[in-house]
Amino acid sequence: MLGQTSNLAINPSLYSRLPYDPVKDLAPISLIASAPLVLVTPIDSPYKTLADVIKAGKAKPGAINFASPGNGTVAHLGGELLQKTAGVKFTHVPYKGAAQAVTDLIGGQVELYMASVPTLLGHIRNNKLRPLAVTSLKRLNDLPQVPTVAESGYPGFDTATWFGFVAPTATPKDVVARLNAEFNKALQSPALAKKLNEQAHRCSAVRPSSSARWSGKTWPAGHRSSSSPAPSWTSPVLPPSCV
Repeated sequence: MLGQTSNLAINPSLYSRLPYDPVKDLAPISLIASAPLVLVTPIDSPYKTLADVIKAGKAKPGAINFASPGNGTVAHLGGELLQKTAGVKFTHVPYKGAAQAVTDLIGGQVELYMASVPTLLGHIRNNKLRPLAVTSLKRLNDLPQVPTVAESGYPGFDTATWFGFVAPTATPKDVVARLNAEFNKALQSPALAKKLNEQAHRCSAVRPSSSARWSGKTWPAGHRSSSSPAPSWTSPVLPPSCV
């Protein structure tokens, strides 16, 4: 089964009752890919840089609105992490899905939005949205002119949405190891790597034992609490860096 940030990490962190426990019921096979987020604003927005946004937000706390596809989404938590890190407060506007949020963003009804790079790249290239910063530690080949949050004054800021394959926890270890080896072999394919890169994804082949160490509570490395690290699958925003 293909799992991702929301159903393997965010939901278990937010909801006390779920029909599954990702730690007890699922065995991680391999992380496949991750995609950093990008903070955007309408193309005619007065905000030209992340610094502009933070300055305005600190001058009038809550005056800037920040849209997301809904409460508890990767975009929502990424935005909350940015606010926590920068010491600023925006007004969260949760939508029922990304489509209407992006439509209103382009139309100027909301001022900020954060989502994975692949979902917004087309609008950025068509000059409908202005990218302010990306959440990876290094600049992206797809958006080389866009600075990272880390280089914009917040060292260590690194967050992404991620995808990985899992199996029922009772799956024999040798089967998990074989599946992991096959997935890793596929990820070495130049054609697949090219396809993932074209969609602004970073591929990441890892061993099952490495997958099982995806840990932390709500914030990525450098921002999470140092006490009581959570078990596998419970980092809502950040897996190991893709390679």
